[in-house]
Amino acid sequence: MSLLRIRGLRVALGDTDVLRGIDLEVAPGECLAIVGESGAGKSVLARTILGLSRRDRARVTAEAFELGGRDALRLPERAWRTVRGGEVSLVLQDALQSLDPLRTIGAEVGEPLAVRRVPRAQRRARVLDALEAAGLPLGGPQRSEAVARLRQRPGELSGGMRQRALIASAIVAGAPLVVADEPTTALDATTAVRVLDLLARLRDEGTGLILISHDLAAVARVADRIAVLHEGRVVEQGPAPRILAAPAHPVTRALLAAVPRGPKEAPARGAEAVLEARGAVRRYPGPGGGVHAVDGVDVAVRRGEVLGVVGESGSGKSTLARLLIGIERPDEGDVARAEDVRVRLVPQDPLGAFDPRHTVERILRHARRDGAPPPADLLARVGLDAALLRRRPVSLSGGQRQRVAIARALAARPDVLVCDEPVSALDVTTQAGILDLLLDLQRHEGLTIVFISHDLAVVRRVSDRVAVMRRGAIVEQGDTETVFADPAHAFTRELIAAASTTRRSGG
Repeated sequence: MSLLRIRGLRVALGDTDVLRGIDLEVAPGECLAIVGESGAGKSVLARTILGLSRRDRARVTAEAFELGGRDALRLPERAWRTVRGGEVSLVLQDALQSLDPLRTIGAEVGEPLAVRRVPRAQRRARVLDALEAAGLPLGGPQRSEAVARLRQRPGELSGGMRQRALIASAIVAGAPLVVADEPTTALDATTAVRVLDLLARLRDEGTGLILISHDLAAVARVADRIAVLHEGRVVEQGPAPRILAAPAHPVTRALLAAVPRGPKEAPARGAEAVLEARGAVRRYPGPGGGVHAVDGVDVAVRRGEVLGVVGESGSGKSTLARLLIGIERPDEGDVARAEDVRVRLVPQDPLGAFDPRHTVERILRHARRDGAPPPADLLARVGLDAALLRRRPVSLSGGQRQRVAIARALAARPDVLVCDEPVSALDVTTQAGILDLLLDLQRHEGLTIVFISHDLAVVRRVSDRVAVMRRGAIVEQGDTETVFADPAHAFTRELIAAASTTRRSGG
């Protein structure tokens, strides 16, 4: 019997039909991947499967919508509370918004067990098992960091660690169906491989998986079948090997063609450092004397170049970004910038950086300096329609929010952009457009860019030089092609090998 069976599913938000006649089916031990551009309706489909669309005041109709053999359209909200987590669980794309900032990680991950009245004595062991399975470090065989980790709150974790905590909460109760909405978006290559292997193991053990992703390499590693979503419709569906090797629909072919490949062309060169960290140290309080998020970093950003910063989740990349932008100050060492240089940040989590009460137009006007293009032109520069000016951030897709974040940074007419995972939430076609935009700004307007990412293929495409971070320190830096072709540090070789493994599995 199928875990999920959907026929003719339609979802409308206000006057907009977001999903238009979706047919899907998932059996035990099968992974169905759903891919498509930003705004195609992927996340709306995920929320609908979990019965969450009612909270969005959406109108949901279907010829059939069966979950575990039951008519999901007739389930009251009270019944959904037990279905979620027990029969079907969801890993959302936006970890910072999904986790309660006031609750500890132990309470968040253990909530599905508490709802099912699992004895408290058993919960901690199961929570630790789930966190470890999701790749969250717990301090080795004795789990020496475990107690401290359970007491941490989401704001104390990196983006990748938060995402892994979400995955742990989805698998802790052993739900037969898991819906994973961009589960590797915030993860570095080595951790992403581990999470994908975890999902594959769950599938092999009989769990049904719906993997929603713009990462076609990730999809290829896990998926049995692929459904391509475009403007609320499934335009192509079939076995994963066939879809990836011989796509029939133009949308599918465009997605595959947009996957980043090869090095950046014509690297820029410059001698003057416009932004520089010298012996920078940033410590955060914690057990055992605290955590050195950045530990003695020396790095210079040259005028007109793109400096890529890569490393695992939790390696200190985002903390370095905050030091360079001036949001935080180093505990030791210093960060210097050339005179009259304006630095702006493109954040990893744009929704958390916007005032939810403001429209896109107001957000852009507040950031705009004299001489900057008007809001409509700023949106056009990042590939968005002026009609979005009247919308609020919460009504935008993840990809649209990320592009608005880039437009807001450009409104300040910066000399340096510090981009912290600026394309992590974007599908590959939108991602390609944003990367082309950033490179165009660098080449034709002399913009200097610090590009922080866990995606080595993207970093290789855009960067002139690259710095590799591990445990708060830069272990290797140099010209991008030199580092990629002949890495000197063992950790760099490990990162490149993990990324190559994922790409090979994606064809």
